[in-house]
Amino acid sequence: MGSINRRHFFRRAQHFVTGLAGGMLGGTLPSAADTTLVQGAPASGYGARSRFETIKRWITPSRYPTATASWTPLAELEGVVTPSALHYERHHGGVPDIDPQAHRLLVHGRVARPLEFTLDELRRFPLVQRVCFLECSGNGYREWSGPGGADVQQTHGLTSCSEWAGARLADVLHECGIEPDARWVLAEGADGAAMTRAIPLDKCLDDVILAYAQNGEALRPEQGYPLRLLVPGFEGSISVKWLRRLKLGTQAWRTREETSKYTDLLPDGSAREFSFVMEAKSVITRPSPGGAPLTSGFHEIRGLAWSGRGRVTRVEVTTDGGRSWQDARLHGPVLPICHTRFTLPWRWDGAATRIASRCHDETGYVQPTREVLRAVRGDHSFYHYNGIQCWQVDGDGRVRNA
Repeated sequence: MGSINRRHFFRRAQHFVTGLAGGMLGGTLPSAADTTLVQGAPASGYGARSRFETIKRWITPSRYPTATASWTPLAELEGVVTPSALHYERHHGGVPDIDPQAHRLLVHGRVARPLEFTLDELRRFPLVQRVCFLECSGNGYREWSGPGGADVQQTHGLTSCSEWAGARLADVLHECGIEPDARWVLAEGADGAAMTRAIPLDKCLDDVILAYAQNGEALRPEQGYPLRLLVPGFEGSISVKWLRRLKLGTQAWRTREETSKYTDLLPDGSAREFSFVMEAKSVITRPSPGGAPLTSGFHEIRGLAWSGRGRVTRVEVTTDGGRSWQDARLHGPVLPICHTRFTLPWRWDGAATRIASRCHDETGYVQPTREVLRAVRGDHSFYHYNGIQCWQVDGDGRVRNA
């Protein structure tokens, strides 16, 4: 009886669909001849994006192709996770081609047991993973002296956000036995520049990851394959790529990257050094320079906010040049030391105006203006620019850096 009822049901359903099509669609269902079918390509071993998708990173012009940077096209992306192929890059000596089977990580210095680890041995440590942004300390450097970058990619594109996975650095250091007087860790890469940065030991024992995976797969060569440091919240150069050596010591080594580089001269003649943390920052990505001119009417303002000290708690947006500010919507989950997407509905009346965003983080820090930064840091800073970014919307709908 059950099978007879099912057959009866399907016959009635078929008559219903046919009748619905005849009554509401003009008589008959469309045939295969009414549409154009395209024979698909066979499956591939590794996927590729559509040929119609053409967004790319902008590469800083340089006389030295192996010592340059590529910038993430923030205005073209959705969500908060940056595709690995569009993650920003900063190289000091090019991208080395490293055999993971031959690669080793040496841990020595102020440890009881100097040890050398293979990649397979590091994978035996407990897995940790987190979504976290990285930002070059030079991100936005053109804005110190006034409007610099032509679009949001050139002003803020040296930041990206990924899911990283690997072993806790603390677990590996404890395996070697940390000497009581150890205070700093020197990290060295296997690139042509032998990039080296010193990191406070307390930070290394907190949340630093020996990362071998990004966005679900092995690191890409440009991101440090087969092994890199991930130092959440600190300037990007601290997260040394192609990591080959960690040396524990009693004080910082003051290498080239900590004296002539990654240091700013202050107005009183002193040097601002070891300025690790990337402070709260935000930028409106749409509308922004480089996009299509606006038409009057409704728009949704979209942007990104982040802080190296923790979670973003609030983002304010002005659409009248700073006379008033409105709270934007934060799209969850809002994670610590992670890009956070914000949006605000806006009806543009066609009059010229200026728009900007202002980020607050969980420590109470509020993103400052460029004028406030310059009053403290002077005229010779290059790194750690996090001033409020203002876009000019002209009467013809064009958006430019203000």
